Amino acid sequence: MGKRDDLIAKYAEDLRTKCGMTPDMDLLTKVTIGCGPAIYNDDASTVAGSQPSELATIKENFLVKKLGLPDGPNLMEAIDSVIETYGKSERNKYRAVVYYMLTKHFGKESAYG
Repeated sequence: MGKRDDLIAKYAEDLRTKCGMTPDMDLLTKVTIGCGPAIYNDDASTVAGSQPSELATIKENFLVKKLGLPDGPNLMEAIDSVIETYGKSERNKYRAVVYYMLTKHFGKESAYG
């Protein structure tokens, strides 16, 4: 297995143990690939759930640009909900896991068609 496969396995484990979800491995793989080289960078691979600027970036670059959602208060509510599900005290909230949960939340799996 390559490094990306190892990371996908780690993300799947987080979804199972920390988020109480059974991951769709095909979608999780596509979301992880969509994150690009950021998954290999310690800082970029995680989300700072308490930083408003980080959450705004997720909203703009992922929800609006990637998933094509219209901007509105429901986007930040969804991000907050995902951070809550992952665990506010969880230090390493992996970007791919957060993006996966947001994709599932909005039913936008087709963005990774």
